[in-house]
Amino acid sequence: MNTLDKILATAKRTVRGRFFKRGLPFISLILILPLGVQKFANLRYEYSKGGAITFEEAEKQGIKMKKPGEVTLETEFNKVKNLDIDNWEPIRIPRPWDETIE
Repeated sequence: MNTLDKILATAKRTVRGRFFKRGLPFISLILILPLGVQKFANLRYEYSKGGAITFEEAEKQGIKMKKPGEVTLETEFNKVKNLDIDNWEPIRIPRPWDETIE
């Protein structure tokens, strides 16, 4: 019995020690976290390989898209070039925090 009591006392002292309170959780995090990061990285790259959808697939889903050659940099530039930017008037829109009663 005396030997068993000494072994139990040593085990209790070891478990209450600094290594089991601070060292073991730290080492386990260092060993386990890379596995979790690897799993999330694999998920990211696995689902990002979907790619862009085609015009026909978008129409099947009910999405109205313009044809690929319809929107170009030149057409958008011509739209902006024809705008009258010299004659404008600043208009203040009402803000939620402005409680001015008019």
